[in-house]
Amino acid sequence: MSSNVPIAHGDITAPTPQNTPLTHAPIAAGLSRPTVPDISEDNEPAEDESEDPAQITGAQAAMLGLVQGRLADLVGKSSGYIESLPLDVKKSVEALKGVQVKQNELQNQYKRECLELEKKYLELQQPLYERRNAIISGAAQATAEEIEAGSQASLKDDPLYTPLPSDEGAPAAIPEFWLTALRNHVGLSEIITERDASALKNLTDIRLSYLPSDSPKPGFKISFIFSPNDYFENDVLDKTYLYQEEVGYTGDFVYDHAIGTEIKWKEEKDLTKEFEIKKQRNKNTNRTRLVRKARPTDSFFNFFSPPVPPENEGEDMDDEDLVELEEKLEMDYQIGEDLKEKIIPRAIDYFTGKALEYDVMDEDEDDFDELDDEDEDGQFDDEDSDSEVELPRRRGPPKGRGGSSAGAVNPEECKQQ
Repeated sequence: MSSNVPIAHGDITAPTPQNTPLTHAPIAAGLSRPTVPDISEDNEPAEDESEDPAQITGAQAAMLGLVQGRLADLVGKSSGYIESLPLDVKKSVEALKGVQVKQNELQNQYKRECLELEKKYLELQQPLYERRNAIISGAAQATAEEIEAGSQASLKDDPLYTPLPSDEGAPAAIPEFWLTALRNHVGLSEIITERDASALKNLTDIRLSYLPSDSPKPGFKISFIFSPNDYFENDVLDKTYLYQEEVGYTGDFVYDHAIGTEIKWKEEKDLTKEFEIKKQRNKNTNRTRLVRKARPTDSFFNFFSPPVPPENEGEDMDDEDLVELEEKLEMDYQIGEDLKEKIIPRAIDYFTGKALEYDVMDEDEDDFDELDDEDEDGQFDDEDSDSEVELPRRRGPPKGRGGSSAGAVNPEECKQQ
């Protein structure tokens, strides 16, 4: 998927000399018995060796919970280092905070200007999007020049490709173009059901627009254009994503919330619900009746009823509910970003499946981001030392010391649509 934009969370204090680290101390990684015996352990009776492992595990778990609880209480608390500095040094620290405020203001201005640049290039691409829609719908005929350019692109991807005749033919609509494109996206393919597909066959276009510059909050809108269908009355279903007014701590826009169009479902056509018939018995008359009840079900069209983040940070929520909500918010925003950054600009690549190669590569990089020395699952056997092959070492900067990407400039900071 595309690069993530942070989602609004509570303020997390960074580990500095003033504060304790957010990560637990090494002792929390696991407690074990001493491996070096003391004098008395050499003559331990054999019966002690058969000590109940369940009891040891329970003691370790209790101690681990105690240590983690103590460490959690220390996170964000002052160690007294800043308070112990001389007055003049404290003033210098406060001055640096003032300099940082000005840096933050410039970063906020930079991101706003990047957003305006995206709007500019989106406007420049509008004629191309309109031309694309005309070819997809069969309203316009493909020109010989367009066919030739497409054939050259196909040859570049596959030298064995056989070019098509470039002479102009009759206009021909591409059936189920957008349904196919959406189903070829790794994330969306998991939430589009067979029932959804029947409605999405009527999807004729997906369009991107940005909120006006004078809007209270920056953001963008994805519009799904439908032809008349048997499922809902709406011609257009919108999904609007709003950012917070100021950029976050990392210098990027922070996702605030999303707003979806209310779908006007036709009678008994709501794809976000499943209906079941249940029998009910009257306690007094003992008569029975059939009742039709609706219950929520998985559907792509739940995308237009986005999850709502809690209004107050202090709002009481169970940890499990909070984690589930955060996952839903992250997934909802990521789908919007992928529609904006990938599917709309490169719809033909998703229709043909070419984009799948790059999406799968991105997923593989995420899955194998870190390598652990230990094989906890026992799925890999260690080879004998005789068969080990020494790999050539690659020199590079030490970790945590400003590696190769520390000073690099991200070429996608100002993306053009």
